[in-house]
Amino acid sequence: MLIEVEHLSKTYKSSVKEPGLLGTLRHFVSRRYKEVSAVRDVSFGIEPGEVVGFLGANGAGKTTTLKMLTGLIKPSAGSARVAGFEPFQRKRAFLSRITLVMGQKQQLIWDLPAIESLRINAAVYEIPEADAKKRIDELSTMLEIGDKLRIPVRKLSLGERMKCELLAALLHHPEVLFLDEPTLGLDVNAQDTIRTFLADYNRRYGATVLLTSHYMADITALCPRVILIHEGALIYDGKLSGVLARFAPYREIELQLKEATDARVLSSYGEVAGVEGRSARLIVQRDALTRVMQRLFAELPLEDLSVKDPPVEQIIGKIFKQGQAGT
Repeated sequence: MLIEVEHLSKTYKSSVKEPGLLGTLRHFVSRRYKEVSAVRDVSFGIEPGEVVGFLGANGAGKTTTLKMLTGLIKPSAGSARVAGFEPFQRKRAFLSRITLVMGQKQQLIWDLPAIESLRINAAVYEIPEADAKKRIDELSTMLEIGDKLRIPVRKLSLGERMKCELLAALLHHPEVLFLDEPTLGLDVNAQDTIRTFLADYNRRYGATVLLTSHYMADITALCPRVILIHEGALIYDGKLSGVLARFAPYREIELQLKEATDARVLSSYGEVAGVEGRSARLIVQRDALTRVMQRLFAELPLEDLSVKDPPVEQIIGKIFKQGQAGT
């Protein structure tokens, strides 16, 4: 295993203040604390070259886990090893083999062209000048950003800055990529370019990737395997397709009707996911599917009907909305 996580936990102490002036005075004189578990007893392993999606709602513990795996914070309990190293020791040999990209953070110098930050990174990682130039040329071509490297970072679009951030983070050719929302806030074209780049980078260099994202298109395009975390605890680790079987006890029926039908009528057959003109979508429990289809054919003026699994993002949204921890 390139990444080994065993019973990893992180607990923070948080001060508790009662409301009102008296509560404020007590808070200053005799402060009380409570323990908050950000990550609870999480275990998983990732093989070299895998691209794994790490999913959870806001506050589920994803970023905290990534920070422990990169050595930015120390676990309260459990252990982690990445590329043979204990992350929190922050050894130089470890740092040269990983990278962390956070979509809301930047490492580029705002007022300088990106090329200057890249040269600084090359010096930090002791990359020979000729090798650095070759890598910059190669990565900038893959990212389609070569003509923007000499423009001050503050004048670049968000998508262009993110591409430059990726280039800077990958200049030392790390074998482990921790990516926290790398496409956050980008337009559709920029997201697609970065997905294509990451898939290409993984194929070329065999890099191992642990990716968090709120955009399910990132996950479905890149990650055959997903890890789901809810309220700090791991609730699923397996194939993306397996999420359907485990967490989606329902199917989606797409209807094409001969005439428009009111949503209130359709609701008697299942949950109405959408109605537009003569088209409609229903969510139906799997064990009721046959019975509902028989009713639809018998009672509605159908032109066409198809059955499929609901979109992955809809399933995962339901998981976290309903809090199916331990399911």
